[in-house]
Amino acid sequence: MNHLEIIRSKIVDQRKLDSILAGWRMKSDKIIFTNGCFDLLHGGHIHLLSSAKDFGTRLIVGLNSDASVKRLKGDQRPIQNENDRAIIMSSQHLVDAVILFEEDTPLNLIQFIKPDILVKGGDWEISKIVGADFVKSHGGEVKTIPYLEGNSTSLLEEKLKKL
Repeated sequence: MNHLEIIRSKIVDQRKLDSILAGWRMKSDKIIFTNGCFDLLHGGHIHLLSSAKDFGTRLIVGLNSDASVKRLKGDQRPIQNENDRAIIMSSQHLVDAVILFEEDTPLNLIQFIKPDILVKGGDWEISKIVGADFVKSHGGEVKTIPYLEGNSTSLLEEKLKKL
């Protein structure tokens, strides 16, 4: 396989992910899940992904579909389409699998994956993290990563508009 094929192979649907999860669990890999729009990948995202990966063995990223991003962020978003965002995310060596989801929240995906650890940025209170109660009820952990001030897609978008 060439490098682009390896990158693309990390973008999965639920059926493929189910098979992958079975293999990881047989090896007792610790499965981490995080999610987001990841519209313009920046230093804050890398901080989140690298910190999340430190908690376990396998990192799955749930990526909001274009329609989901538009509903959550407005008509001007996403800046990059879901295929490009998925390729960029899956090219990160920290990421083991990327899966798109259509809903506004990743709750169904979290219930499907049953991660050992659910991770979100520090701008989220644990009590407001979607899926936190479910993960805890299955013996998992919920972690937040400190937010890096000045690192957001919205700030990048504003800078680009001024150019």
